[in-house]
Amino acid sequence: MNFIDELRWRGMLHNMTPEVEKLLSEQKVVGYIGFDPTAPSMTIGNYVQIMLLTLFQKHGHTPIVLMGGATGRIGDPSGKSEERQLKTYEELDRNLSFQVKQMEKFLDFQEKENHAILRNNLDFYKEMNVLDFLRDVGKNLTVNYMMSKDSVKNRLEHGLSFTEFSYQLLQANDFLYLFRNDNCVVQMGGSDQWGNITSGTEFIRRNTTDGKAHAVTTPLLTKADGSKFGKSTEGNIWLDPELTSPYTFYQFWLNASNDDIGKYMRYFTFKSKEEVEEIEAKYADQPNEITRILAEELTRRVHSDEDYEAVLNVSELLFNKKVGEEYVQNLNLKSLQSIAKEIPSYQVSQQEIDKGITLDELLTEKASIFSSKSELRRAVKANAVAINKKKAESFDALITGEDALHAKYILGENGKKKQFIIEIV
Repeated sequence: MNFIDELRWRGMLHNMTPEVEKLLSEQKVVGYIGFDPTAPSMTIGNYVQIMLLTLFQKHGHTPIVLMGGATGRIGDPSGKSEERQLKTYEELDRNLSFQVKQMEKFLDFQEKENHAILRNNLDFYKEMNVLDFLRDVGKNLTVNYMMSKDSVKNRLEHGLSFTEFSYQLLQANDFLYLFRNDNCVVQMGGSDQWGNITSGTEFIRRNTTDGKAHAVTTPLLTKADGSKFGKSTEGNIWLDPELTSPYTFYQFWLNASNDDIGKYMRYFTFKSKEEVEEIEAKYADQPNEITRILAEELTRRVHSDEDYEAVLNVSELLFNKKVGEEYVQNLNLKSLQSIAKEIPSYQVSQQEIDKGITLDELLTEKASIFSSKSELRRAVKANAVAINKKKAESFDALITGEDALHAKYILGENGKKKQFIIEIV
């Protein structure tokens, strides 16, 4: 199975230029995808393209990750109905630095013979002045040609600045630069990038004597209801655990529609075609099990094995009403940190906990779980209050550092459904 065949069975092939399949099946080549650092982290929407590069590398080809240090300062009009809000250079540089670290987690930049290559297109332009750009780049594609692209046509009704109009030229010139300097002959991306990518293949044709460049695109991944993939009701699903916790990440996949899971499995699993088909046949009547298998695989890969185990502990604590003291005492620190992101969290000082603080003061003044001490006393009498799954016997019991799990957290309950956590800072 060659790279294009792999994309076909996964449903990840939208369009390609003539001859590219023959080229990729007969030779090992260099190909790239560009990523503009306009957000503080990659999202699972970006991960579609990261998977594309991963599969490209798996088939023996050399992937280039092109970070848009320059194009990110301009803004790509593709898929947008209005002008982007430009980011500051400082914000873009910070985003780029962080996203590079994320990329290094998913692609092999060192070990393989066909190790991934990292480029920043700001390096292509930082010494180029505007006259050089207009003469050397702007002269090579006509306005008529650029206007024919959907990314431009779809924006004309709403307005398109020269800044965003010029993006197509920058992306075309990026391809030429990589073609000349890295022998890169394939550019890949989402279907919304087809116009920009084919501008690059045309740009190479016009600027070289015998240059032949190619394009491959994936379909834009959407949910069965037509909504945008990569978002939950709370917003984007980020690859950064500080922006989207591993638990929320896991739950996103776990809650995927049964109508979507077959498509998601093909896009994101590292399992073979045969393994996927075997899983689908085995669990044809249990689609939730297919969802769980993919959710586990992706949580382990994007985050870590330790994060996945912590996710299971969070789920157990939140949803298994039979969990008791022993279970809580055995929770590791990573699990407690994960729990603190998913339930109401409060803080008390190390000094206060060392000195000792009564339960009523802790839960009415510090944590504000109860509006009054009398409300707390009624809850204690009703056997509704628990600390680390142990029922509170007295409203004025002294809580000290000995009650803190890993000297850092205290888990609490007010009834079976109201859980909270207190962090010692």
